Amino acid sequence: MTVAPPPREVFIQGITQDGRSFRPSDWAERLAGAMSCFRPGGVRPGIGAHIGYSPLCVPTVINGVKCVIVNEELRRLEPMAWDFVMNFARDNNLQVADACLLPDGKPGA
Repeated sequence: MTVAPPPREVFIQGITQDGRSFRPSDWAERLAGAMSCFRPGGVRPGIGAHIGYSPLCVPTVINGVKCVIVNEELRRLEPMAWDFVMNFARDNNLQVADACLLPDGKPGA
């Protein structure tokens, strides 16, 4: 039995290839907000269902740099949404890194 590797994450960083900070300053929240409806299991019905980011596309700050962490599962769930975020990064000349965000915790815990 072959076990599939866990989905990777892609970090879209708010720094251009030439080292400048990307503007506007809320770009990460805007991009993640546009992807908020792409969730495992689909959109949730009811009041407040539209509030919050998709776990597949989350804005964050890492080492003082705004980023959007995009889970590769988005590619399987909705290829056009994946293409949208990756094209956004490419069109805006943003740095992109394949990585995996580790949960907070003590080493060895």
